Amino acid sequence: MHAAQADCGSFQLAFYELGALYFKTPQGGYAGIDKDVVDELSKRSGCQFQTVLESRVRIWHQMSQQTLDVTVSGIATPEREKFARFIPYFTTRNFLLLSSSAPARAHSPEGFLSEPNLRVAVVKSFRHGALYDTWLAKLREQNRVEEAADFDSVVRLFMAKRVDAFLALPTSLEPLRRKELANSFIVLDWAPSEEVRHGLVLSRNRVSLPAMELMRREIRNMHDDGTLEKIFARYVGAEQAKHLLLKTTE
Repeated sequence: MHAAQADCGSFQLAFYELGALYFKTPQGGYAGIDKDVVDELSKRSGCQFQTVLESRVRIWHQMSQQTLDVTVSGIATPEREKFARFIPYFTTRNFLLLSSSAPARAHSPEGFLSEPNLRVAVVKSFRHGALYDTWLAKLREQNRVEEAADFDSVVRLFMAKRVDAFLALPTSLEPLRRKELANSFIVLDWAPSEEVRHGLVLSRNRVSLPAMELMRREIRNMHDDGTLEKIFARYVGAEQAKHLLLKTTE
């Protein structure tokens, strides 16, 4: 462990609140998939993480400016790969949560686009996969997208009826189903074949290659020995946990 610590070092890591990934407990602490993955990674690798809570917008700005070392559950894009390296640890896809009062024709991407009064809310700077990002680009051209700083703000926009739909991952969906708004939306799976890989995001300038390789190796070990699946199951149940597992860790 001491050798690993010497190789790895100490890094500032930013969490962001989102569903079962990272959330405040009734006792005032924090829990979630991302926290447990980081805690286990630190234990195995010897890497030390000084953690902060930030908005997703500020996290990506800091990563692009090379003022932050590490963040969690990020999605790789060509733009982001210019300043960061990614170590995937789960895969998922977005679902559209549509108001129960929306017209039936809005149940498809094209139908929603054809209803000019319908609006959608997203978290600013999030990526949602090829189908949804293309669809959102068309809606943005018509000024039909509300962008909020975080997922809770997106949900509030929906509850206030300022938008008719929003996007959510399964890790955010389960908590919503237990809330009073559960009957106010239907869940649409428009991209069943898409898999969006989420991973640890490491600054290219601030995290050395040896440290990155050490973290990659330990994440792979956590996948192979079943630790990641156990962490997922803790928060989303055994069935959904299987869907979050990467088919390959390469």
